[in-house]
Amino acid sequence: MQFKKIATATIATAGILAMLGACGSGSQGVTDTKKDKGLDVIGTNVKYDPNHLVNEGKPITIDYWTWSDKGVDPVYQLSEDYHKIYPNVTIKIKKQTWDDYWTKLPLQLKGKNGPAVFNIHNSYDSLIRPYAADYDIDQAQLEADYPSSAAHEDANGKVKYIDSVINTGNIYYNKTMWKEAGLTDADIPTTWDQFIDVAKKLTKFDGDKMTQAGFNFNGAYSAIYQGLNYQKGTLLFKDDGKQANYDNDTTKENMQFLKDMYEKDKIGSVNFGNDYSESFGQGQTAMVYAWGWLEGTMKDKYPNVDYGVFATPTFSTDTPFAYDRYNGESTPGVNKNQSKEQQAVAQDFVKYLLANDDYIRQAVKGLNSFPAKANLQNDADILKSPVMKAIQPRVSRLIWPGATPATVESSGKVAFEDATQNGKSIDEAVAEGQKAMDKDMKGSDFVSAESKYEFFSEHK
Repeated sequence: MQFKKIATATIATAGILAMLGACGSGSQGVTDTKKDKGLDVIGTNVKYDPNHLVNEGKPITIDYWTWSDKGVDPVYQLSEDYHKIYPNVTIKIKKQTWDDYWTKLPLQLKGKNGPAVFNIHNSYDSLIRPYAADYDIDQAQLEADYPSSAAHEDANGKVKYIDSVINTGNIYYNKTMWKEAGLTDADIPTTWDQFIDVAKKLTKFDGDKMTQAGFNFNGAYSAIYQGLNYQKGTLLFKDDGKQANYDNDTTKENMQFLKDMYEKDKIGSVNFGNDYSESFGQGQTAMVYAWGWLEGTMKDKYPNVDYGVFATPTFSTDTPFAYDRYNGESTPGVNKNQSKEQQAVAQDFVKYLLANDDYIRQAVKGLNSFPAKANLQNDADILKSPVMKAIQPRVSRLIWPGATPATVESSGKVAFEDATQNGKSIDEAVAEGQKAMDKDMKGSDFVSAESKYEFFSEHK
């Protein structure tokens, strides 16, 4: 953070008193009379000047709801930092389990006593959007700091949340197997043809039985096919943005391509376990396609596996329409049904977060995701991570389709299983996948965000 150090014992003492006295009723706690905090303005485009009184200095407590632990959600730490600056403000954090969160939160937001600030996952956009206030931040400044924020704008150019960090798929490879196969860093593939050649060298058999898969995507088809379609310039949704675009030549080509990896190239098998991440962690698979969450799994369950990361290959050396899709972890929402006083504090806190590099740095670390904030995308410390290093050169060519309905993945998964395990032709499997998506999306208010992609005009 770019703040000057607070050296007075008065503020430290006030902070302790606020924590003891300000919980519960907003009439208790410490009154802040010091407008000039002696602190620097922070931020690049979205700027935050801490030298002001919040809630006129009167004691106030606001609730923040989350499903995440302190090591994952940076709001825990940032709320403490904010309280040190404004001792009259207590941010009370309430953690719920994931399932309880999405059951209880909408009910709370409908009333007058719901949390003033709340964690958001964009897959539940339609559920919480009716209760979320627009950010009280200049949109041009927001876009300058967070380029992906444009994808979250409504018809009026307003946002209710944006991405703090983003993630996408990469290839994870077992370094021990890599060395045993006589491969070096010079063999890291950049095209799919090169990738298949490398995967063949990493595949082992005992007679007809595969004992080591060069590449395993069992359970990952739905994530991979979307990226492959984007690489060829085919959108996931049709022109109106409301209907899935699954039954097309590109989907069929890519399904055959993936099917051939197993049946023709024999670098993996549908019979080689159902969970690619488990197979990778247990040392049975040399390469997998996965998002950043895999690093947490490896650290917790398979700490002894020596692995590396490289960017997902493309079909040629030319720049594709998009390298892959991305998804973001969302910044907090503000409850529009809370009191004016609570909303004002919530808006001030959100602006403090978005101007503050520490908020993004902690999100990068806790969520193992790439910073959505432009000034941190070339940060040397952040780019020490192999995942961040793989994403950085491609970040402008990643596309967000929006908070896509679950059927786009689940029906795609069924279609691939039908074509590889249930004896259906690719044409038949893809056609049935499209029908399932159409049925599931009927009546949905979903509209794709693909048209907001910077290079949208390049699609087929």
